[in-house]
Amino acid sequence: MKDNLMRKNFIWNIIGSAFNAFNSLFFLIIVTRINGVEEAGIFTFAFSTALLLYIIGIYAGRTYQVTDDDQDISDSDYLYSKVFTCLIMLLIGLIFCFLRRYNFIKILIIMELTLFKALEAFSEGIYAIVQENNELYKVGISLFLKAIIGLISFVLIDLITHNLILSIFSLIPVNLLMIYLYDFNNLKKLKFKMDKFNYLPVKKILIYGFAAFAFVFLTQYVINASKYIIDEVLPNSSQTIFGIIIMPATVILLLGQFIIQPFLLPLKSSLKESKNKFLKITIALVISIIVIGIISLIFIYLFGIPILNILYGLNLNDYLNDLLLIIIGATLYEITVVLSTSLITMRSTLSQLIVFIIVSIFAFLSSSILVRKYAIQGAVYSYLISMLLLLILYIIIFTSVYKKRKEVSKNEKK
Repeated sequence: MKDNLMRKNFIWNIIGSAFNAFNSLFFLIIVTRINGVEEAGIFTFAFSTALLLYIIGIYAGRTYQVTDDDQDISDSDYLYSKVFTCLIMLLIGLIFCFLRRYNFIKILIIMELTLFKALEAFSEGIYAIVQENNELYKVGISLFLKAIIGLISFVLIDLITHNLILSIFSLIPVNLLMIYLYDFNNLKKLKFKMDKFNYLPVKKILIYGFAAFAFVFLTQYVINASKYIIDEVLPNSSQTIFGIIIMPATVILLLGQFIIQPFLLPLKSSLKESKNKFLKITIALVISIIVIGIISLIFIYLFGIPILNILYGLNLNDYLNDLLLIIIGATLYEITVVLSTSLITMRSTLSQLIVFIIVSIFAFLSSSILVRKYAIQGAVYSYLISMLLLLILYIIIFTSVYKKRKEVSKNEKK
């Protein structure tokens, strides 16, 4: 019975997470084909911005909530904090739009997608409660249904109206209905009841969760830094092209997560048992990512451009080299995710935050220079160089922290 539940949790979590992650790919294909390259450029930038703001909405994230054993903080406090962070997310989105002086249409598209992602961010608070009760499969089902129903409504409305604003707006009632009819119903089955609002534990969540939030926020910014410079200096069509050639990197990142997740507990246990075993698991994961990267490069070189041409209905033959560089950059980044996971296991987080602050500044400066000089190619170069710098810094930190842990372990045995 227990094995069946674990299998059910595992399968539905993968299905739900995969469909949720790939929805942005499906949306971009639909918008490019139905609405054209210009509107697709606005959409891909707006979606990236909404994803960055989404980090504010989830704040410390589901993992932080699930693993929190502070008796003074309840799940109700986390839900209250989600309401607060989602409102802040919407406010910052609005301020960002006005500071950038976008026209009304672009503001509306960005804010619609931000509201859509805010509803997803709030749902993460509910998902954590469900996961704590070992019913992760319900989270997967929720993500899957939202992704499928949302995609169907988006396609139908866009096909009928050719109106991007109406198509995006359709995602909002879908999510609201799913939260009310499915997610809240899961809470009722768990006999969950909201406590009265208490400011102090919510404040505690915001303070203690800040480091985790800042780390994830900067991670998302580094990946998308070039898009903000493209938005300033290049036409919307360039945003579409860059969005298309960077999209295959998502596949590598998702495959990497599927490989890393099952090894979280083995990493944790091996750190206590044997430092050498811990290092071997880390190296094995790194090698696995490199193998995926090499296979992806070969596949993309042979079939990547023809597949993208068919999917998007565009001629992307001139962008093969850029696409290959993106795949290399994504592989480098996924290696840093492995090292980051190992560093978190060794409880080294502050150093990682410092690294991402450094790389965020570098990504901003490099993209500002290279995009202005080389256009889309400059964005690709900036992405690759930023990922390389990130990996170099992570190797230095991992080597240093691991050596210290090993020395401490030796001294304790003596």
